[in-house]
Amino acid sequence: MNLPTLARITAAAAALTLAACMKYDYNLPPDMGYGDLTEATGDGLFIVNEGNFMYGNATLSYYDPAARKVQNEVFARANGMKLGDVAQSMTVHGDMGWIVVNNSHVVFAIDLRTFREVGRITGFTSPRYIHFVSDTKAYVTQIWDPRICIVDPQRYEITGYIDCPGMTPENASTEQMVQIGDYVYVNCWSYQNRLLKIDTRTDKIVAELEVGIQPTSLAADRNGKLWTVTDGGFEGSPYGHEAPALYRIDPDTFTVEKTFRFRLGDAPSEIAIDGAGATLYWINDDIWRMDVDDDRLPVRPFIESRGTIYYGLTVDPATSEIYVADAIDYVQNGIIYRYDTAGTLVDSFYVGVTPGAFCWK
Repeated sequence: MNLPTLARITAAAAALTLAACMKYDYNLPPDMGYGDLTEATGDGLFIVNEGNFMYGNATLSYYDPAARKVQNEVFARANGMKLGDVAQSMTVHGDMGWIVVNNSHVVFAIDLRTFREVGRITGFTSPRYIHFVSDTKAYVTQIWDPRICIVDPQRYEITGYIDCPGMTPENASTEQMVQIGDYVYVNCWSYQNRLLKIDTRTDKIVAELEVGIQPTSLAADRNGKLWTVTDGGFEGSPYGHEAPALYRIDPDTFTVEKTFRFRLGDAPSEIAIDGAGATLYWINDDIWRMDVDDDRLPVRPFIESRGTIYYGLTVDPATSEIYVADAIDYVQNGIIYRYDTAGTLVDSFYVGVTPGAFCWK
């Protein structure tokens, strides 16, 4: 969601208003026309479907790769209420899944087997991602708020904040998090050009690194290096517009080691890495991949777009199979495509509206 400044302020104000009066409907029929809900007993993949902004139609899907079976609306069917407005991401910690619902200002904790809610954290401005530092401490990034929230997941409450320097509500953005040792690294996306380094022992930002305009995502490889990709902004943006780039970063010195430039007008996003930390994938209209030790960008796509709108991407950490989310038109239910390591289609299935994030169980 990349909005002009005025629209961002208006949306943020509306979101805060909704937070005060948001109520969940607990009277949904349990089956919702989908039949019986099957518990998740083995390894599987959660698909977080954003829905449409201000429509409250976010959903959660669950896919069993071994059985090639998908179940949609699992949160609503298990809990008798809708998930909320714009589901952004999901993280697994222990035996629970944590779903971040952006414009409903809530993080839900669910049982991974039954999909039932076991708790929730509220009080956020506009949460994006959750990262667990320990069993008793987690960070939640936000947009439209120059603070990263510190939460106690056992008590389901916000316990403190990490102030992000140089940010205002109009340009505040913290996104994905990767931990290496005692440090958590964060990419700052919307109207930003920085990565942040947080010392988890003090909950303080100890370093900042400037990259290109709008780093969209973050990953760590087998060599202990960080990777981020920028989208370059957009034409007419008050923050600027430039050719995007892929960056390899040394986390110890927190410096850029290698820059791979794209063409002006490209819009790479959703960087992902396989379970071995050896192969990078990203979306740039098509799906692209390269070895982390390569010296140049690939010249041919791994999987061509064929008129699709690729919006989400993940790699199975066990098999290295690739899953790609097609938003189609952001209105109808999206499709997930499953490919093997050679790029051959293995399976495809419908999920909810605007599938944007994945989480492995």
